[in-house]
Amino acid sequence: MSDKIKVAILGCTGAVGQKLIMLLAKHPLFKIKDITASESSAGKTYADIVNWKEDIMIPATIRNMRIKKSNSELDAKILFSALDSSVAGAIEEQYAKQGYTVVSNAKNHRLHDDVPLIIPEINISHLALIKKQQQRYNSTGFIITNPNCATVIMALALFPIYQKFGLKEVIVTTMQSISGAGYPGVAALDIIGNIIPHINGEEEKIQTEPLKIFGKCKDGKLQFADLKISAMCNRVPVYNGHTMAISFATQTQADKKEIQKALNGFPNFLRYYTEPLRPQPLLDVNAGDGMTISVGNLRQCNVLDWKLTALGHNTIRGAAGAAIINAEHLVKNNFI
Repeated sequence: MSDKIKVAILGCTGAVGQKLIMLLAKHPLFKIKDITASESSAGKTYADIVNWKEDIMIPATIRNMRIKKSNSELDAKILFSALDSSVAGAIEEQYAKQGYTVVSNAKNHRLHDDVPLIIPEINISHLALIKKQQQRYNSTGFIITNPNCATVIMALALFPIYQKFGLKEVIVTTMQSISGAGYPGVAALDIIGNIIPHINGEEEKIQTEPLKIFGKCKDGKLQFADLKISAMCNRVPVYNGHTMAISFATQTQADKKEIQKALNGFPNFLRYYTEPLRPQPLLDVNAGDGMTISVGNLRQCNVLDWKLTALGHNTIRGAAGAAIINAEHLVKNNFI
């Protein structure tokens, strides 16, 4: 335990903060040393203040830990930020300038020129941007971000196709679970037996973030991918798991068997189903402990070239798990 890297969680009481605590409690590389929240929670024990929503008990090592304010000095090398975007920007930047490594789930810094927006299976080379950011801050600290939860799922589902055949255009309709709205989230009277056809800011994120993720990093500069994406986002009465209906046009012509082969080539993060009734949230959302993206129902599209269905766990692979795997790759690539 003493050899583990000390980490802290910023915004520990929210939905993503709780998921981070659950996933980090027995992590082989990291040990939670500090937790932070708003000033009103500071000084209180975690168990006394949190409205715990995970399906396991609060880890014993965290239960009686005292919460600090989110601008305190912290006994940690890595700060996992689950802060709300209304406060995340300034706090994360302050910590980076002080020499901390900030692994953020917030949207504030995702599109900054020198902040890596990382899905490690796709664009680990973008960590080269860190040096430029450290120069700007005049600090050993830095910020890296994981994308929006729906962006993660779509990008991982399409990456094998993009890598092999290129992509020209993508049209995606999302069916996003209620857990993606945090807690208390969407009112029951609004979502039970209903679909809400708008999620504030979501379409813009999905249409923009993949262009940076699929972009090329050279000499400390990033060139966005030349790709058009149209997104329509819906909140649906599913507890966990964002499902997506995706149509796409490839740059290089490909037949169904070639696309299937490409999708089957990444078993470390992608599960491909040949049967048209998969994936489904009830059956597939927890694949790979919530870190696997499930793809199926591949068929020809009458408007673009092909269409498929993708599914991922939004609070694990799309949020807390995404941040943790990013931190693991920082260690693997000697940034920590």
